[in-house]
This record gives sequence, structure tokens and C-alpha cells, in this order.
Amino acid sequence: MPTVGLANLEVFAATLESLAAVDRNIIAVTSDSRGSGKLTPFGQKFPKQIVEVGIAEQNLVGVAAGLASAGKTVFAVSPACFLTARALEQIKNDVAYSDNAVVLVGISAGVSYGALGTTHHSLHDYAVLRAINNLVVVAPADNFETEQAILQAAALKKPIYLRFGKKNMPVDLVISDWSGGVPQLVTGEKTDNQSTSNLFQLGKGRVIREGSDLTFIGTGETVLPAFEAAEKLASEHGIQAKVVSMHTIKPLDYELINTIASEGKPIITVEEHMVNGGLGEAVASYLMQNAHRNSFKIMGIPDEYTVTGSQNEIFKHYEITGEGIAKEALKLLA
Repeated sequence: MPTVGLANLEVFAATLESLAAVDRNIIAVTSDSRGSGKLTPFGQKFPKQIVEVGIAEQNLVGVAAGLASAGKTVFAVSPACFLTARALEQIKNDVAYSDNAVVLVGISAGVSYGALGTTHHSLHDYAVLRAINNLVVVAPADNFETEQAILQAAALKKPIYLRFGKKNMPVDLVISDWSGGVPQLVTGEKTDNQSTSNLFQLGKGRVIREGSDLTFIGTGETVLPAFEAAEKLASEHGIQAKVVSMHTIKPLDYELINTIASEGKPIITVEEHMVNGGLGEAVASYLMQNAHRNSFKIMGIPDEYTVTGSQNEIFKHYEITGEGIAKEALKLLA
């Protein structure tokens, strides 16, 4: 199994520091979220490159858009649940419509806040942001994808939303084993023992595991349980599942989806989001409109009052686990 590394949010903070050290136009804007965004060391090292607006998410996005319009490379950091709901109008108008190259960073996303409940869950963000023109939507699955997403977002000069949870994630899901512990990824380059194939590119899905019997398409922190399900199916049933990290929700990698669908095998999407309006519905829409008839299942949070608990407890309740996803795959194959 892949080596567990840092929380993607910690990789984000370290990568942002490495960028800010060589580019004084890198600015972080936070909404009383410096600590939860792991940006306290950033603020200490670069006090002139961080702006704190307090608990005022609409101001956060407005200030970030203004700085971006003046040529700064801006990362607007705030809890995903508030950033993509309370400041949605500013995201639509000040960032996307006005084409200001702000990197919107939604932290503690999905059900990462766990026991704080529905008010602090962001299970709507894919749906609302997919409906806004001129906005890239990304949820990295592991530390490597996180580092690359930050580096590419800074260079992209377009409006983009990056989504991060709080849980420690694998260093690189493509790598099944590591020697010498967790490598330092915040160099912008691959390490010697890191795969040089299947590199990260915004807008292109990343095949984590090959398989010919069915495909799991996950995004963000659900890619790991999809990978675990594939390993379980292989060891217990001899079933080989392909696993894809569809880190970019928008624009979606239709070329890869078409290739997978053309194989005629079942497809299961997995996401830490409401089943309405997210990755699963985006994939289903493409399949239906292009005459693909694969057996298909969306796994995510159902349209109901979400249970309260830790992220692990909520995932287990809704069977977004290796065991639960494998069980759904067996049903679909049958």
C-alpha cells in the first residue's frame, strides 16, 4: 500500500512558502484561517505577503480579486464551506466573470470538520462551482498531486478553486512502495524513486492503478478508498479494477472517460460530495450524451441530513471505504 505522508493542506503551505521565497508577488489572503490553513509559518517568514481580513469571506474574495487585477499571484484561503457559499457571488463576479487570476483555496473541505456538522461541511462546492464559467475546479488526491496543483495553479494565471481536506494522505498513490521514508516534494521536481510516468496535469485524469474488469473514478480524498477497494477485489476475488484520480472536476477529462467507457466495463465514481451535481453526475452526463451504456454507480453523500461524526465515521456510514466500494463493485459486476 502507498506510504502515508502529510495532510495535503500541509503540502500546500510548504509549497506556497517555496514559491513566495522567490517571488514577492505571491500573496496569501486569509479569513481568520491562518492557523487552520497551516499558514502561520508563512506569515512569520513573509509578513508583507499575507493579508488577514478576519471572518469576512466576501471581503476575502474581493480583496484577492483586487490584488490579482494589480498583477499579484493571489491565494485566497478559507474554509471551503464558507468560501463557496457565503462568498459565491464574489467568486462568480469578481473572480470568474472579471477573469482575475485568483487561486481560491478551500480548506477543511468535504466532511473534514466532522463533528461540527452540516454547517461546516462543504458538500455543495463542486455543484455550484461547476456551474460558473471560467473557473477550474481541482481536488488533489495525494501529496504529489497537491504540490503539482499549487505549482501549476500559480503559473496558470486563471481563476481556479483548489480543495483540501485535513487527513494525512499518501505521498503518491501511483507508487506502491517507498524506500527511505517520505520524500520531500516541495522542490517542484520528481524524486529519484518517484514514477516519471503518469505525471500530473490540470485537466487530465491520472491512472493510479490499471485494471480491465471495471473502473473506479475518484477525486480528492476518496481516491485512496477506491484504491483500497481495488486491492481488496484483486486479493479476494481476482478482479482487476482500474483506479483513476480525476483530480480536475472542471474541465473534465472527457478523452480519458471516453477511453474507459469504450471498454464497456462498469464504472463507479466516488466523491466526498453530495451525489447531486458533482463528479458522478458530470461523468454520467457525458456517458449518456455520447451513447455509452456502461453499468454505472455514483457513490457519495446522499441527499439527506448528513450524519455527524469524524470524517472516517461519516465515510464508513456511507460506505465510502475500501470494503464498501468493493461491495458495490461486486453488486454492479453481478
